Amino acid sequence: MAENVLAIRENLVIGEKSLSNVTDDVLGIMERKPTGLWWFGLFLSVSALTLGIISIVYQIRTGIGTWGLNKTVGWAFDITNFVFWVGIGHAGTLISAILFLFRQKWRTSINRSAEAMTIFAVMCAGIFPIIHMGRPWLAYWVFPYPNFRGPLWINFRSPLAWDVFAIGTYFIISAVFWYIGMLPDLATVRDRTKNKIKKWIFTILSFGWNGSFRTWHRYETAYGLLAGLATPLVVSVHTIVSFDFATSSIPGWHTTTFPPYFVAGAVFSGFAMVLTLMIITRKTLRLEEYITKKHIENMTKVIILTGGIVTLSYATEFFIAWYSGNGYEQFVFLNRALGPFSWAYWIMISINLIVPQFFWFKKLRRNLVLVFILSIVINVGMWFERFVIIVTSLHRDYLPSSWAMYKPSLVEIGTLIGSFGLFFTLFLLFIRFMPIISIGEIKSILSFKGSYGGKK
Repeated sequence: MAENVLAIRENLVIGEKSLSNVTDDVLGIMERKPTGLWWFGLFLSVSALTLGIISIVYQIRTGIGTWGLNKTVGWAFDITNFVFWVGIGHAGTLISAILFLFRQKWRTSINRSAEAMTIFAVMCAGIFPIIHMGRPWLAYWVFPYPNFRGPLWINFRSPLAWDVFAIGTYFIISAVFWYIGMLPDLATVRDRTKNKIKKWIFTILSFGWNGSFRTWHRYETAYGLLAGLATPLVVSVHTIVSFDFATSSIPGWHTTTFPPYFVAGAVFSGFAMVLTLMIITRKTLRLEEYITKKHIENMTKVIILTGGIVTLSYATEFFIAWYSGNGYEQFVFLNRALGPFSWAYWIMISINLIVPQFFWFKKLRRNLVLVFILSIVINVGMWFERFVIIVTSLHRDYLPSSWAMYKPSLVEIGTLIGSFGLFFTLFLLFIRFMPIISIGEIKSILSFKGSYGGKK
């Protein structure tokens, strides 16, 4: 019976790879000259980053009045982008930590890139609260450090302070987890290279790794502990971000469903971004034998689950508004669906509810072109979700005399484009100068099939 099961299960690494083949394939990407496609992608991303830098410098020199905000809509584009980028980073921690603790072998080909994606996404997210302060050169004031300003301390009831704590903790743990996981591969690069400068750099980066049993034992212990520390962050970080809204008294925000709703939505959008990056990476870097259709299929299954939770959350919000009998709450949700921003609401609904349903079919899950397109569409829908939650809850106030519309300015749009430029620039540099796949973990599953292991 076991042999029959093994015969139909797919290898997680195809091509009958030997241990030396894995090392050569992964490090060969770093040793070869970059392709023309890589240079073209870097040019586009740096161009977008340059536009973002110009927009940020202009708005800092001129003031927050360059945004499209008004007295009614005090939060809009910048917070939408902040929540969006924090959500993108969640898939990396989920793939790396939670799937590691549950011994899911299929994570090994994609965890390194997903971890890097987390770091870069959190960096993009951190831009927007700092700009929103109005005086970003005083951003260090949000940290509760001993100072000479007398009794003036940060407001611990401010959502901004808790965002700083959450994002700071998330970034530190994720960065340490990512870096510790790369130590064996950094040492391999050190030992292979003949370039003296490169050898010196990677000697420092590898922290004296010698590959002994004791070193591996310490490494695996530390990696497991970091995975245990990182796992609660998947839930806690976006829960705290949701408290920015849920602890207010504004109709449309004051709801207890926000913490699980935000967490599921974050994983939903994060896995979509991982799919986008991995499908591009496997094609451009010729990694089809390591990032297989099985990996793509497993990620789409996670999207089905989290997309279902998001759909349930949409329905729950409308039900609670109706069941509560609160006229203000009911008005907010009717305004979302039928008001002046209804176009954004229905884009959100049509994408986030309908698109995941395609992944119920195996043929569609294994159609990489379709999966690539749908992964981009999902992130468009999730961006609109954050926009709808924020803007439509604010633009119709309690008093009709204070109602106002919101329209993002060119500066805000340029800043958003710049954040994507930063993200893709960092990712392209990462896949060029660092091992994109965990060599040691791949070697451990060369003959792994399903949950049984071993070869037939």
